Order: sequence, then C-alpha cells, then structure tokens
Amino acid sequence: MRIRCGFEITFDCPAEAPMLLMLNVHPERRGDLETPDVLLVDRDLYIHQYLDGWGNICSRVLLPPGRTTFSADFVIRDSGVPEPQFPGAKMSPVQDLPDEVIVYLLGSRYCETDRMSDLAWSLFGNTEPGWPRIQAILAYSHKRIGFDYQRTSPTKTAWDAHEEGYGVCRDYAHLAITLCRCMNIPARYCTGYLGDIPVPLADGPMDFSAWFEVWLDGGWRAMDARHNVPRVGRIVMAHGRDATDAAISTSFGPAALVGFKVVSEDIGEG
Repeated sequence: MRIRCGFEITFDCPAEAPMLLMLNVHPERRGDLETPDVLLVDRDLYIHQYLDGWGNICSRVLLPPGRTTFSADFVIRDSGVPEPQFPGAKMSPVQDLPDEVIVYLLGSRYCETDRMSDLAWSLFGNTEPGWPRIQAILAYSHKRIGFDYQRTSPTKTAWDAHEEGYGVCRDYAHLAITLCRCMNIPARYCTGYLGDIPVPLADGPMDFSAWFEVWLDGGWRAMDARHNVPRVGRIVMAHGRDATDAAISTSFGPAALVGFKVVSEDIGEG
C-alpha cells in the first residue's frame, strides 16, 4: 500500500517566537518513504534539526512576526494489513526490563500513576497478566471516555479525563498509558498519521492522531484506546512519556494556530 501524507499548518506571531516542531516521520519509518519527507516553510527561515532523547526528529526555528506556514507532502509505503495482535504475549517482570524501558513505568506530566494506582489495581488486579490485562485496560479506557473536540483542553491529564469522561485521542492514550504503568506494563505515548483506511470517513476535518505502545514480549506493540480495533496505515512521527515529549509544536512565546490541515490517504499501488 502507498499512503500520501502531509499537512499545512499556519502560525501567527505578534513578535519573534522560538518554536520546536516534531512534524517529520519518525526514523523507524524513514526506510518506508517513497518520496522525501521534507519540512517546508513559506518564509526564508533557518530550520535546525536534531534527534532528541526519545529518538524523535525535532526542528528548531525562530518565527518572525506575522504568519508562517509549514507544510509537507510525501508518499510512504505500508503493509496494508491491520496491526498484528499478540494474544499469547506475556508481561516482563520489572526486574527483567531493559534499562531504557524502565522510564515508561514512571509517572509523567499527563500520566499521574500516583493518583490512579489504587483504582488500577482494584479494576485489573484480578485479570490475567499479559495480553488479557492489556485488553481489559483498552476496553475500560475506550468505554470510559466519550470523544468530544469541544470538551477538552491541552492541560487535561489522565485523571481529569477519567473523572470528566470525555476528551480526544490524546486523552484516551494518556488514560490507558497511566493504567498500564500502574499495573507494571511499560507504556509510551505516540503521535502521527492515522487516515481513515479502510474504514468509513470520520466526521469533521482530519487531525494528527495519538495512540500508545506497550512493551510486551520484548518489543513495543501499538495500542489504540480510542478506536480499540487494529488499524491500517498508522505512521508514527514521535513518541515519549506523554504528549509533552511528542507535541507537534511547542512555542516559547505567543504563537496563535490559525491554519491546520492534515492528509493521510491510500493512493493505491501505483
């Protein structure tokens, strides 16, 4: 399968504003690119790129006053089959986890393991460890939150989403990640493209998507608490402890988002 991905994002700044962007495909999928994934800008600006501590491609830029538009348009190859399932997968004991995975058991900005540990153990302590426990957490998170763009905020945490009962894809991910970590299952936040392939088109304009991965049987496995079904064409851009580490943009000064368009569509074999 060949997938066309891209975006056009416009910021309006009253004064100079340094900005950090994570808008490129993650290095783990760069080998699948059929055409270059290049971050374009409509003004003469210098963009410095580097790999952060989580392995994400980060772009640093100083936005001048006025409007600046970033964009990308590329084609990437995908298997075209739904994500694999691992019904027999086992959890790794904490003492056997790789050193670099341990951090994904700890609480973070949006994932308050300290506030949710008792609840998690009361809900899932009697479930079979491994795949069945993860599926129980997915089902609970999927049912607990109602999707609503109008009733969320960028400061909402996993605890907030659980208590309020509504949010967007990042809130589903934060809740499931937190519950997994409480149950000693390493989990990390992911953001990227997830087009409506081959499912019915969603209502409203397309956005970037958030999901999560769990460490299971010695590898990271994609999970999606919002949709709670295997999907086709998931293209990761960034991952980290939570949305703080994988934000598509972080401004260090006033910068209003005034234009936003995302594309991810199956264009066939070609």
